[in-house]
Amino acid sequence: MAKTGYGKRLAGDEDPHADPDFAHLSPREREIAVFIDALDEGHAMGYKAIAAEHPRYGQQAVRSAMGRITLAGHVRWIKEHITVEDNSMRWVTRTYWSRTRRSDEWWDDFVRARHGKDVTEQYMGGLARADEAEQATGEAEHEAEQDAEPAHEPQPQPPSQPQQGSKSRSESRSEPASETDEQYSTAYQTLADLRTADARMPLSDGDCRALESLAAEWLARGAAPEDITRALTDGLPSTVTNPGGLARNRLENKMPPKKAKIRQKAVRRARVTRVIMACGLCDADERTTEIVSGLCRECLDAIEAEGPVYGYVPDTFLPGPREPGGGLPPGADEVIDVTDRVNALREAAGLTSRNGRRG
Repeated sequence: MAKTGYGKRLAGDEDPHADPDFAHLSPREREIAVFIDALDEGHAMGYKAIAAEHPRYGQQAVRSAMGRITLAGHVRWIKEHITVEDNSMRWVTRTYWSRTRRSDEWWDDFVRARHGKDVTEQYMGGLARADEAEQATGEAEHEAEQDAEPAHEPQPQPPSQPQQGSKSRSESRSEPASETDEQYSTAYQTLADLRTADARMPLSDGDCRALESLAAEWLARGAAPEDITRALTDGLPSTVTNPGGLARNRLENKMPPKKAKIRQKAVRRARVTRVIMACGLCDADERTTEIVSGLCRECLDAIEAEGPVYGYVPDTFLPGPREPGGGLPPGADEVIDVTDRVNALREAAGLTSRNGRRG
């Protein structure tokens, strides 16, 4: 995909999909035109990018076909000069696609209509000046470091008081207490519950307290308690001799990355202050060369040298039914099967027809 705002854009006001959309093109050009028409809006439209994804044709074939598709009136490359309200300016090249073939006059009107357009919603951060980009990156990294810290430090919990009939002091120290689970942090409780998820990972109260800060860091980076449990129990050996050491090793080595928090900048209004045509094959524009039907003279000559080019044909020149009584001889509008007519002529001349019969 191209950067947002720089790839395929629809010119709009198109006819509904129909089988003869690209019937005026050659088979190869028709196949590539259908391929382009199916691409998502925003997809890169350079012939190299399309050739890299097309299953049949390479760069030279796609380049030639793109030239002829351009001459047929389906695509134009337009450079727009954008002025932002902070007085910064830049040129942006946009590619406009039309499934409906358009005339040069239609595209000229389209370009004139782009002049003065408010493109605030289409203005992207990638257009920011270099110093602003570096400043934004530094701010994002600083905020990411702050966000990576746990939201709160786990408060130390008072030790549970031994009661008569309770377990011995050594037993109560060997496993987390269960009567006051609600007093422990989510990180601690996740570690304590590992013995339930997998009996090979029975962490003691001391282990849970020692590893609580690492588990809290996981949670601060966006991990869920289930993610911690999965990371500490998946793929365990048949026998675990040191659950606390294994848990520490996995918590440290599988720590998820920090999430960068990008501060949203205030929207700056942007407007198109100049629009010019560009060649679809070499990127030259009207400032340096003449653009004819979407191509510069040099690229146009190269395309025409490969064979005849059929450009846009107005509807008035397309075949259609003639009105009766137009002064034409009888049968002028009759649809004739050429194969049958040729066979009839061959039989009349006493020649063998293609079906093997002889007159």
